[in-house]
Amino acid sequence: MNRYYITTPIYYVNDAPHLGHAYTTLACDVLARFMRLDGRAVKFLTGTDEHGQKVEKAAGAAGMDPQSFTDRVSENFRTLAKVLNISNDDFIRTTEPRHIRSSQAIWKAIGRGMSPKGRPNIYLGKYAGWYAVRDEAFYGEDELTSGPDGKKRAPSGAEVEWVEEPSYFFRLSDWGEHLLAFYDANPEFIGPATRRNEVVSFVRQGLTDLSISRTTFGWGVKVPDAEGHIMYVWLDALTNYITAVGYPDETSREFQTFWPADLHMVGKDIVRFHAVYWPAFLMAASIAPPRRVFAHGWWTVEGQKMSKSLGNVVEPVRLIETYGLDQVRYFLLREVPFGQDGNFSHRQMILRINSDLANDFGNLAQRVLSFIAKNAGGEVPAPGAFTADDEALLAGAGRLLDAVRGRLEEQAFHLALDAIWDVVGTANRYVDVQAPWTLRKTDQARMKTVLYVLIETIRQLAIVTQPVMPGTMGRLLDQLAVPANHRGFAQIGTRLVPGTRLPPPTGLFPRHVEATGA
Repeated sequence: MNRYYITTPIYYVNDAPHLGHAYTTLACDVLARFMRLDGRAVKFLTGTDEHGQKVEKAAGAAGMDPQSFTDRVSENFRTLAKVLNISNDDFIRTTEPRHIRSSQAIWKAIGRGMSPKGRPNIYLGKYAGWYAVRDEAFYGEDELTSGPDGKKRAPSGAEVEWVEEPSYFFRLSDWGEHLLAFYDANPEFIGPATRRNEVVSFVRQGLTDLSISRTTFGWGVKVPDAEGHIMYVWLDALTNYITAVGYPDETSREFQTFWPADLHMVGKDIVRFHAVYWPAFLMAASIAPPRRVFAHGWWTVEGQKMSKSLGNVVEPVRLIETYGLDQVRYFLLREVPFGQDGNFSHRQMILRINSDLANDFGNLAQRVLSFIAKNAGGEVPAPGAFTADDEALLAGAGRLLDAVRGRLEEQAFHLALDAIWDVVGTANRYVDVQAPWTLRKTDQARMKTVLYVLIETIRQLAIVTQPVMPGTMGRLLDQLAVPANHRGFAQIGTRLVPGTRLPPPTGLFPRHVEATGA
């Protein structure tokens, strides 16, 4: 399929951007860049979720109206995208007119339909139960715990309050068997397997109807034809994914091209909303669900949970200022199997920079290009006949794209990078065995062949690694004199032309040396 639609969750506007936001956005960016290089038409969406009681309260505390408040703080996430060199095609805000139209349209579509048991999907009732403002979520009594202060708390740790108000309900209880049948028919819909098992278990236990409107505050999308009701923030927020492709105009080119989405990337804490509520809403509105929802894990910091009170929240901007953008991008996707929880450690970050990047990949490129500049006239060498060792290295590099493609289709970023570094390691060993510095004195024709094999391997490594480290790999491809229109995967089989002049080489990954006090 020659299209690819990928989304981050839209980030809650009242949050300060942190490592978790950067992680999700970066993973989506790598996939979007890979798919573009692979010849697909890509739509990559991110944005901000700006409605709800928590935002209304925060705006009041800041002495601002909610719209002015969200106008200001939404920019924090646009800034994060720029700092991370994110290539999103759209940035959606849930306060935009296009999104309000879309949210009201899906409400009406759900309301027109009947549940699998032949009952109206939406009905008016009264909600009485526990609600966490911080999570914008309802919880059952059996999900709550008591904190040290005796107050009831949600599984997230958020304080809950008892809420009673008139509410419209979505008849979620009628959709359980339908959802289970959908999961069975689409085993790859939820990833990784641990999250799929959690979701299936949750649905099998039986679903209760979901309150989808609020009347005790006013900052949200108005429910059509229901004075005083606003839409539950999660129904509003999830609808962003179809807003961005033109809904309610299902005949539009965008909708026809990109829906259903190929991948919703989310944190594990919100998988229930995306893998239970969202497909049920869509089915009720006669819209196809997305093809896949993948829930990644959480980061701790130096073995501790990230927390404002502990003062250990990792700010992406500071991280990049300290270590470099592509170094951070590489570390976050290499260090931890994607989907599992991971621990951020400055020691590990420095180890990855100095070992993987500076010693392995950086040193490979620098010593080969520097040797060519000094001993091969500063141009792509002309090779002679290839030996079995030459062919083996070139074949390994040639298989790399398929290996990485397969891993990324499973969102196994760390395994994709393992495959790349396997070729880097093989190339470094090839240099040591072939010893071009010795061949320079004894067999210059063979030296040029060895150098050609190496520089061609480096070219393929650079092309395949572009999605993860676009800035650095772009500079490396510049040093290889690869034209901008020859950096896609379709051109990966077009080898370097002997005699091409190369610019003076420069280092890619400086070693990180920690600053010491006076």
